[in-house]
Amino acid sequence: MAEFFDIGHSRTLPWARRPEAAALLAAMADPDREFDAIVIGSSERAFHGNQFTVMAPLFEHYGIVVWIPELGGAADPEIAGHEELMVLLGILAKCEIARTRIRVRTAMTVQARDQGRYLGGRPPYGYRLVDAGPHPNRALARRGVRLQRLDTDPQCAPVVRWIFTQRLAGHSIARITRGLNDAAIPCPSATDPDRNAHRSAEGWTVTTVRAVLANPRYTGRQVWNRQRTEHELIDPDNTTLGHRDVMRWNTPDD
Repeated sequence: MAEFFDIGHSRTLPWARRPEAAALLAAMADPDREFDAIVIGSSERAFHGNQFTVMAPLFEHYGIVVWIPELGGAADPEIAGHEELMVLLGILAKCEIARTRIRVRTAMTVQARDQGRYLGGRPPYGYRLVDAGPHPNRALARRGVRLQRLDTDPQCAPVVRWIFTQRLAGHSIARITRGLNDAAIPCPSATDPDRNAHRSAEGWTVTTVRAVLANPRYTGRQVWNRQRTEHELIDPDNTTLGHRDVMRWNTPDD
């Protein structure tokens, strides 16, 4: 007996793109394999959408019997009811992922856009985290978890305002950078060295000033999921290969 269990890989990926499932496929093709059946622990995790329909001919080709928990035994492709059940389970697995994705994205977007909640991560330069009261989730509140919100840092916020004022006055980013260094104003890495140990604290750079000017948070907009993941077909001529993840940037109005 052997066990094949993928951890950290989405069920939306075809078997050939899941490490453990791909290893199982290779073991199936081995004429000296020591098994003649596959017992599925959870069909919703094993098959997504029409994956069982795609894999069924391969199981039949290698003479592999597939045992499904919902059937209480082996799946027989010759029985219409078995195939229909597997298609239904694949659709339910697909719906579960879509429903979870929509609910999470919607909830987090509303919290950031309408409630002004701070959703985590390092506060931008010029801001600090302050207490915002108990967590609205009662279970978390009983454990002492509290909300946090962004507030202006009395030491760094004037520097950010000066940067924007100088830029609006028509000064170049390079000139603003020179002005900050000439005034011996600590750069973000020097202001918080514990959280920026991987960065040089020697002074302001053009890249740092440009990042401050390009951050929409300084314009009063808070955007969650600024960098979102979309799915793109690997090969439009062969949809069985599935999708690849593509990173795209949201705009504040998305």
